[in-house]
Amino acid sequence: MEFTQLNQKLAKVLPTVEMPGRYTGGELNQISKDWQKVDVRTALLFPEIYDLGMSNLGLMILYDIINQEPNYLAERSFIPWVDMEAALRSENIPLYSLESKHPLSDFDILAVSLPYESLYTNFLNALDLAQIPIYAKDRAEDHPLVIAGGHSTFNPEPIAPFIDAAVIGEGEEIILEILETYARSQPGSSKLDKLNQLKEIEGLYIPAFYEPVYNADGTFSKLEKTVAEAPDQILKRIVGKLPPPPKKPIVPYIDTVHNRAPLEIMRGCTRGCRFCHAGIVTRPVRERPVEEILETMDTLIPNTGYSEIGLLSLSSSDYTQIVGLVEAINKRFAGQNIAISLPSLRIESVSVSLMDALSGKRRSGFTLAPEAATERLRNIINKPISDQQLLDTAKEIYRHGWHTIKLYFMIGHPTETLADVEAIADLSKRVLQVGIQTIGNRAKVNASVGTFVPKPHTPFQWVGVMPQDEITEKLDLLQRELRGRGLKLNWNDPRETHFESWLSRGDRKLAEVIYKAWQSGAKFDAWREHFDFPLWQEAFAEAGLDPEFYSTRVRAEDEVFPWDHINPGVKKSFLLEDYQWSQEGKTRADCRVNCFSCGILPAYNDLRRQNPGTLWLCPEVSRGK
Repeated sequence: MEFTQLNQKLAKVLPTVEMPGRYTGGELNQISKDWQKVDVRTALLFPEIYDLGMSNLGLMILYDIINQEPNYLAERSFIPWVDMEAALRSENIPLYSLESKHPLSDFDILAVSLPYESLYTNFLNALDLAQIPIYAKDRAEDHPLVIAGGHSTFNPEPIAPFIDAAVIGEGEEIILEILETYARSQPGSSKLDKLNQLKEIEGLYIPAFYEPVYNADGTFSKLEKTVAEAPDQILKRIVGKLPPPPKKPIVPYIDTVHNRAPLEIMRGCTRGCRFCHAGIVTRPVRERPVEEILETMDTLIPNTGYSEIGLLSLSSSDYTQIVGLVEAINKRFAGQNIAISLPSLRIESVSVSLMDALSGKRRSGFTLAPEAATERLRNIINKPISDQQLLDTAKEIYRHGWHTIKLYFMIGHPTETLADVEAIADLSKRVLQVGIQTIGNRAKVNASVGTFVPKPHTPFQWVGVMPQDEITEKLDLLQRELRGRGLKLNWNDPRETHFESWLSRGDRKLAEVIYKAWQSGAKFDAWREHFDFPLWQEAFAEAGLDPEFYSTRVRAEDEVFPWDHINPGVKKSFLLEDYQWSQEGKTRADCRVNCFSCGILPAYNDLRRQNPGTLWLCPEVSRGK
């Protein structure tokens, strides 16, 4: 479609839809380049609505890195809401980029961010809206290469037939290698030629070069290479020193889920919670120096106009200089009405000193995540904190001026009993009582309860998810118990838990289920009002697969997993040992205190040697092994 014609059609439909600011582009700090003066054109697709996608830090980082290179350009695209989708289909307008309004099919590469599995049907819908064939095998030579990345691609098999490649690990360095390799392709070279060149890039998985093999009982047997030169394992890519953060991120015209400037202070986590996928796949921990954070804020604030900075990491209170950082920010930006937020804090590392430093920066709620309400169960999940630690921390939080404490729990942990669930209500009430004793009836407790989903590359990847009727029984108990003044309960739909479990540990057979569900209308699966569980059950039936095989089934300890060819840098033998420890209630200390040789270092010795000044919070690194 010609540019002028597309704009004319957009001028017609935008006044008819809710929040047209999602679809116009042109925001502050947007980067627009001349298409004729670059070698490779990349569309960055985040398959969610603009309001959510524009708060994704990974998207901002890639946008910044690519557009710093004069020979490449990156433009953004998001999934339209249902009203805009209907308008696009009615007017035959293909899904386009916000910067230049080019259809996504005009780009050389379509880079798709998939941080969580519930975006899969949105991804297929975006391809369809872009008039790009859903299956990779059906795309012509002039279609863009579709390359996915994000945490969900650590098990890429459920979407393998839809993508040309998957980035395993961190995209900051690999993205430029991909673009450079593509740029070296001979004009008119075939898609197969391009993929053969891309397979040489470490950390890039090409599904077309592998074929899954299954056992008679339906379990996965092995991944057979169809191209001899393809690697046996794909080792995740990581950067040594965290690259400079974006200093001129795009500022949306409309409200987004996080109206603040994001600034990553640390990547990775050393705590070893056994349910946590992110804690494994982002190892080892790397910290950004305090002075670099302050210098970035000096630029970030005037470049965006934001009055709040989000200091981001998996566990911000574990940043080794967190108190000094907050105090330095308070001093440097005194009188400028700048707020900071620490979205992820751990009970055992939230100190009085940190709360003192945060005074004046507080919000109405302070979130803590005990995950389980009994010390026995917290040992099993390797989050060994005592009830008294939690109560003492809660008292200090209330004493420092917060009125509401948000407690995050999960039900469905291995070996959980009804007594463990009853303890959630009891512990929440005890925290509230501490608050009332400290600040009176202003104290509130909001308990949020999710359901545990086993994830690939974690010690709990062998266990099954709790059956739906048990989830419902336990949620009913909590709804009865967590009532009354000062108490509030939020929970997830049990069906959403099973949906997530199918996709997170699925094999390549799941692609047919995803496709059939999308064909039947599945999209926005992360939105409760759009999620259609019976539709997914029908898709399983049409594909001839049993959903319970992918959810409640406990895996054998010697089972080969569909994601075993993806190497997160942590040994499977280590994960299995940790799973066995969990069954005995044995805990592991923070690996900065007691190194358990998870395997992360041998895989990255070269990278460590190339980055000698980097603060890697890994004892094997710090001892120079």
